[in-house]
Amino acid sequence: MNLPYTTSQDKAPFFLMAGSCAIESKDLAYEIAERIKQITDSMGIPFIFKGSYRKANRTKIDSFTGIGDILALEILKEVGEHFQVPTVTDIHESAEAFMAAPYVDVLQIPAFLCRQTDLLAAAAQTGKAVNIKKGQFMSGASMKFAVEKVKHENPEALVYLTDRGNSFGYGDLVVDFRNLPEMAAFQVPVIMDCTHSLQRPNQGSGVTGGQPALIETIAKAAIAVGADGLFIETHPNPSIAKSDGANMLPLDQLEGLLEKLLKIREAIL
Repeated sequence: MNLPYTTSQDKAPFFLMAGSCAIESKDLAYEIAERIKQITDSMGIPFIFKGSYRKANRTKIDSFTGIGDILALEILKEVGEHFQVPTVTDIHESAEAFMAAPYVDVLQIPAFLCRQTDLLAAAAQTGKAVNIKKGQFMSGASMKFAVEKVKHENPEALVYLTDRGNSFGYGDLVVDFRNLPEMAAFQVPVIMDCTHSLQRPNQGSGVTGGQPALIETIAKAAIAVGADGLFIETHPNPSIAKSDGANMLPLDQLEGLLEKLLKIREAIL
C-alpha cells in the first residue's frame, strides 16, 4: 500500500490520518472509513485509516481497552483491503510490533513511549513505516534521537513525527507550533494531532476531558505553519465513543473542516 510522503514544500495537499480512537466494532470501522474515504477522494487528500486495536494507557482500571487484539487487528486489515487505504495502529511493547505488523501499514509509537529504545527498534525491524508521537514532556528538537533509533535499525524506514501538545500544569496541554519546523528539520513528514493535543488529561473524575471546539483552530494553525499531515480522531457520535470521546471531531463536521484547510494549504504554497 502506497504511503504519503508529502512535505511542506510539495505542491500537494496535506495527508490525513483519521478514524476512531479505538476499534469498537467492524460495522463502526467500516462506517467511518467509508465516509472519510469518500471525502478525501473527492478532495485529493491522501488518507491513512487509524484505529487502536487496544488502549493500554487508561486512567481507570475499568476503562474500555478493546474488543480483543486479534479481532481488532483483523478488522483493521479488512478495512485497509476493502477500501484500499493504508492503516495505522499504536503498539505498546516490543512484542506487539511483530504481532501487529502483518495487519497494518504503519506502527505508531504512543507519546509516553517515544523514548523506549527497544520499542522503536522493534517497530523498525518489522519493515513497516513508523509514526512516532512526540512526548508531552519533550521538545520537537529532541525528537531527532527517536528518528535516529529507528533509522539505526532500518535506514530505509519511513518515519513520521507527530506533535500532540506539551504538558501544561497537571491537567492540561498546550501546543507550541515551533515543534513542527523543528521536527521537519530532520527531513521526515511532520503531523499535527489535532484531537489529542486538546485533551484535558488526568482529571479528578478519572475520565480525560477535552476541548473539541478548538480542533479547527489547531488544524488551521498547523497547516499555516507547514504541517505535512493531520491526525484527527472522528466518530459519528463522540458522546457514546468508548474511548476519547471528549476530544473527537463529529464525523459530519470533517468535510467542512477539510475544505477550509485546503484553502489555507493552497494559500501558503
